Amino acid sequence: MSEEPPVTPSWLTPDPTAWASGGGGPMDNSTSLGTLPPEDSLRPSQLPLLVNPWDIVLCSSGTLIACENALVVLVIWQNPALRAPMFLLIGSLALADLLAGLGLVLHFTCAYLLRSDSAQLLTVGLIVASFSASVFSLLAITIDRYLSLYYALTYNSERTAAFTYTMLVLLWGLSLCLGLLPVTGVNCLAEEATCSVVRPLTKNNIAVLSVSFLLLFGLMLQLYVQICKIVMRHAHQIALQHHFLAATPHYVTTRKGVSTLAIILGTFAACWMPFTVYSLIADYTYPPLYTYATLVPATYNSVINPVIYAFRNQEIQKALWLVCCGCVPTSVAHRARTPSDV
Repeated sequence: MSEEPPVTPSWLTPDPTAWASGGGGPMDNSTSLGTLPPEDSLRPSQLPLLVNPWDIVLCSSGTLIACENALVVLVIWQNPALRAPMFLLIGSLALADLLAGLGLVLHFTCAYLLRSDSAQLLTVGLIVASFSASVFSLLAITIDRYLSLYYALTYNSERTAAFTYTMLVLLWGLSLCLGLLPVTGVNCLAEEATCSVVRPLTKNNIAVLSVSFLLLFGLMLQLYVQICKIVMRHAHQIALQHHFLAATPHYVTTRKGVSTLAIILGTFAACWMPFTVYSLIADYTYPPLYTYATLVPATYNSVINPVIYAFRNQEIQKALWLVCCGCVPTSVAHRARTPSDV
């Protein structure tokens, strides 16, 4: 009777963990778990399941991401006042990160329980689509912030709302297409030599994703530079009108706004750049440890996004206080918008 090869529980190749299945396949050399009893002497129900600790870290990150962003989605969904273009884009970002967190949890569950290639393709597709939508939503938020400053007088017109809906349709449509690629056959299950550092994505597939990220990052960098110029120019004009000096509070808040933009862009780059660069230069023959070490920080971006884009927003803060305790503190209700809120 022919033996079926065991399904890889992790999405990485070579597999850092393995099922001690009755198929008699040798365990990976990177796993050091002591001597196991002879596999032929164990019933299937007695065979141990070896769980990679890195997969547990990813699953834990996914749980935190899902819970945190679910709160943001719930607040925006239930509050009719949060329907402006800015809040729709923040909601899109939170929804994308929520799906990404669920994808990480589902992938862990399917990989170690179902051991099915079909389930693996679906969960990896969901993760690719969700993280792509998250990055695209960050770009859309950057574009929206630039337009709100450059076209300040006409920003609240119906044209802005139509443009926002168009961006949402395009970013989610493109993200869905990217997520469907592994499911529709663009994967390396049939030929392991074409695998990237993230199985079952092919080397070409992840190269396209990485190059696209670098292009989006360059565009965001350019937009934030323009935003900083606009903020500084507005601050200079106000200073001239009111005869402010460099040490006045308005100068301090303007400088804080520019620092906030630097933190936003720096955090985004710090989380995603290591994995992006590594996936361009590495392939499936590289040690899985390097992939996990760069992939885990990338997931942390979805943990940080609600803190930067949602929880710091004054209107969302008010809605959160109403949901949590039914009241809004005076310090939150009367806090004035400053350049640090850009």
